[in-house]
Amino acid sequence: MATQPPGTLAQRIAGFAVTAQRVGLPETVTQSVRQRVLDTIGICVAASSLDTSRAARRWARDGGGTPRATAIGVPERLPARSAAFVNGVLAHSLDYDDTHLPSVLHPSASVIPAALAAGQATGASGAQVTAAIAVGLEVCVRLGMAGFDEEVGNSTFFEFGQHATSICGTMGAAVSAALLHGMSEPDIVNTLGIAASMASGILESNRTGGTVKRMHCGWAASAGIAAAELVRYGFSGPPTVLEGRFGFLQAWLHGSRINENAVISGLGDTWLVPDIFFKPYPANHFTHAGIDAAIRLREHGVRPEDITRIELRVAAAPHRTIGAPIDVKRNPETGYMAQFSGPYTVVAGLLGGSGLGVGLADFTDELARDPYRRRLMTLVDVIPDDRCTAIFPYQFPAIVTVETRDGRTLTEEVLTNRGGPGRPLTFDELGVKFTDNAARQLPEADIIALRDTCGRVDMLADIGELVADLGGIDHELWEASPVDQ
Repeated sequence: MATQPPGTLAQRIAGFAVTAQRVGLPETVTQSVRQRVLDTIGICVAASSLDTSRAARRWARDGGGTPRATAIGVPERLPARSAAFVNGVLAHSLDYDDTHLPSVLHPSASVIPAALAAGQATGASGAQVTAAIAVGLEVCVRLGMAGFDEEVGNSTFFEFGQHATSICGTMGAAVSAALLHGMSEPDIVNTLGIAASMASGILESNRTGGTVKRMHCGWAASAGIAAAELVRYGFSGPPTVLEGRFGFLQAWLHGSRINENAVISGLGDTWLVPDIFFKPYPANHFTHAGIDAAIRLREHGVRPEDITRIELRVAAAPHRTIGAPIDVKRNPETGYMAQFSGPYTVVAGLLGGSGLGVGLADFTDELARDPYRRRLMTLVDVIPDDRCTAIFPYQFPAIVTVETRDGRTLTEEVLTNRGGPGRPLTFDELGVKFTDNAARQLPEADIIALRDTCGRVDMLADIGELVADLGGIDHELWEASPVDQ
């Protein structure tokens, strides 16, 4: 693909987007999008019965509007931005969605729901939606990388308590939606200019509780579509929306080191999409290497009842999320809080679980409060480790050491995450994850058919074929809305 001509960052992104839609994608990128659509839809189906998922659907339905797109679990169609909101909430609610490193954000949970809803509303083909997803993911990740401070070794967004997933996800979703509305380069620039004023998300709930984080990707997906729609109605945005004195990067990164080159270096020639990490376990990604280490210890014959102490060593930044406050992390009240608990996830790995080693069945409210697991969690110390910090955030490493009643000390180091380029999940492993997720709501025949459709998403004549049958999968939704009571 030809090098983009000079211009503002938004103008260069717009040129890249239009060119990629016209020229087509490398096969490695297309294959990656197929896998991410499969992964994301499976997660959405699995999350459809959560209380917050039902709340999102009721809220979206109460808003009314012109029916254009399918929200999973809603029999009738909704406005595209409402369907994107619902599906984005579902996609991020289980903390099972993919992660890009070192930007430390989850791109698919905002971009794919936005592209599917916008594509359905515009009657787009699978090839058009596939290209829009690829471009949206690339934009999201590159904006996240603009906030990666190599000297600090972390995302500046994260250092300020900002959720880069939803902030950058809004921008990626907006470009996807703009492409599917057939917009020109100037209008894509306008869409970015509007979306930047809608991007949001803070991370305090990771520390002390609350379900608001589940909403972030839904809001991002919806805002991205809304930005594109507003351009169609006549709104406009500044061409310097990204790098300007009062633009996106300055506003969010507070004058810290901003890597503008990360946004445009190799844009269109070097794709970052295939290197986004898939999640093998339904928990905060910072916990995964600890889970792997615990699984290895179990496989080596370590029995939980023989353990007297467990030490989980992680990088300094993840420690703040999965190890502090330690009393909260040792006593999660819900399955959702357990997903952000280093002590709980190590215990889950030691006890063995579902899916690819630890699965959704291991993160229930009952298990989070189980007295036996609580006792084991009291044995876990979470400690910042210099070696892990030096590797972070290119990987999320962990070192787990256990001491046993017979005086043994055993250590497992996991320095490379499963699911990334260094330890990729096979297609069959992704299929196991998808089946484990989808089986929570769908019969076997439907799972097989849906998996086949995801595997050829780029060949569909109408993207609506992919999601049209997922509207009524959660019959328990249809109780009176709080607004009507």
